[in-house]
Parts: sequence; C-alpha cells; structure tokens
Amino acid sequence: MVKAGNIVKRLLITLPVLWLIVTAVFLLIRLVPGDPIVQMLGEGATAADISTLRHAYGFDLPLQTQYWQFLKGVLHGDLGRSVRLREGVMALIGQRYPYTLELTAAAMFLGILFSVPAGIWSAYRNGTRVDRTIGVASLFGLSLPNFALGPVLILVFAIWLGWLPVSGAGTGWQLITHLVLPAITLGSGLAATLTRMVRTSVLEELGKDYLRTDRAKGLPERTVVWHAFRNALVPVLTVVGLQFGSLLAGAIVTETIFSWPGLGRLTISAISNRDYPLVQGCILAIGVTYVAVNLLTDLTYRLVNPRMRSA
Repeated sequence: MVKAGNIVKRLLITLPVLWLIVTAVFLLIRLVPGDPIVQMLGEGATAADISTLRHAYGFDLPLQTQYWQFLKGVLHGDLGRSVRLREGVMALIGQRYPYTLELTAAAMFLGILFSVPAGIWSAYRNGTRVDRTIGVASLFGLSLPNFALGPVLILVFAIWLGWLPVSGAGTGWQLITHLVLPAITLGSGLAATLTRMVRTSVLEELGKDYLRTDRAKGLPERTVVWHAFRNALVPVLTVVGLQFGSLLAGAIVTETIFSWPGLGRLTISAISNRDYPLVQGCILAIGVTYVAVNLLTDLTYRLVNPRMRSA
C-alpha cells in the first residue's frame, strides 16, 4: 500500500497550487475590460445606482481588501453571490458541476474504451496495414478540433439522420441520448492521444526479455500481451490524469456548442457578463478538480508500480 506519509505530503503540496490558482483567477478577471455593475444595470443606469450597487458587492474597496475578503470566503466555503444571477456562487456551481462531471466522465470512458484496444492491437501488429490504419485514424482525431467536429456531428446525426438530439441535457434516460454527441466530440482527441501512448508503451514492453521468457514457457499470446500492457500502465495512467484537465478545458467549448448546462457554459456566460464572483468560483472549481485528479493519478500509479511506493 501507499504510505500515509506520502499521501499527506502530496496533499500539502497541492495547497500552494490551489493558492496560485485562486490568486491568478482573482487578478486576471479584473484585467478584462468592462464594469460588471454597468454590465448588469445597462448604460442608462444613474451614477447613484451604480455607486450603490458597487458598494453592495464590495467593488469600491481597495483591491487588496477585496482579495483578502475573497480568500477568507474561500476558506469558509463562501464564494459570494453572482452579480448577474443574484444567487450564491456555490449554489450555482453545485447545479452545473454534476453535468460537467458527467460529460467529462463519459468522454473519458469513450476515449479509454476505444484507445486501449486500438493501441494494444496496433503495437501487436506493428508495421502492418492495421498499424498504419490506426495511426492515420489517431492522427485525424488529433487534428480535428472540438469546435469543428461538434457541428459536423450535429449536422449528420441530429439534422440529417435525426437519430440524436441537438442540444440540452434531457432528464432520465434521455440524458444518455443527449450525452452521446458531446461525449464523442470531447473524447475524440483523448482517444487519439491515448491510442498513440498505449501503442508506444506496449511496443516498448513487447521487446523486453521477460516476455521472451513468457513465450518460452508456452504461455498463450494473449497472456503475454496482457503482461506487456500491465507493465505499460504507468505512463498511460499519467497521460490519462493530465488529459482529464484538458477535457475540463475542452468542455467549455463543447458545452457551448451543444448548449450543455455545465460549468463550462456557465463560465463563458460569467466572463461575458464580467461576473467576477461567478468567474472566480467556476475557475476555482475546475482548478480544484484538476489538482484532485492529478493527485489521485499519482497515488494510483504508485499502487500499480510497487517500485514507486517509497518515492
């Protein structure tokens, strides 16, 4: 098992990372031109109304005071109220966050489902037509961005064929049909990246001496390939953890294309409305998720590879 001290050590390492995320978000959003209060009230608002509302949200305070208040709120689980929607930021994130996790998990599942068999088969059939075909397909997946693939899938499967809904999330079993196109759009790049990674890692393992020993013992070929894949898991798991962050970032574009009611779409809306508290909360939620997944990945490949447990 992984030592408890290593877990605590890595948890402590994440704290400065989270602080940097919080600070960067707080400062960067204020560099965006525009006044959130004027944006909310409109150009016809009087100076008195603007001043009153700016005071109500604390925007008239010095920047350092706003920063310390924001940090204090984060420590107490209070991210303030949305300027535009007039609701608590934590409540809004709680409503949208599950949809983003569902989309990201579905994209991750589809990416792994297609990439692992394809990568193993490509490595096993190295240099053959199968290997070249899978290589071309993965290159195509890497080259086609979400904002191009999404509209094509909508045009073909939603408009021409009428098999799947165009936008929204639906409820109950309808959620699955609404999830298919966004998940494919988001997961295609991951599938292409993982296919290449699995192929490279398995191909490297297939040339090692211990697999020649397995074959000499008369073990079935599928057992030999399984041994190669199991020992190639560490770099693959690392890439999966890093790609999860890319999926969260890509979800912003994908959710916008498919009108998916997740955190990414909420972030875009908050940025366009200069909604400082909501932008800070959304980016913080995405950052915390990314850090948590990378920590989980670190612990997972230490379980997979016993040699790293004492590192």
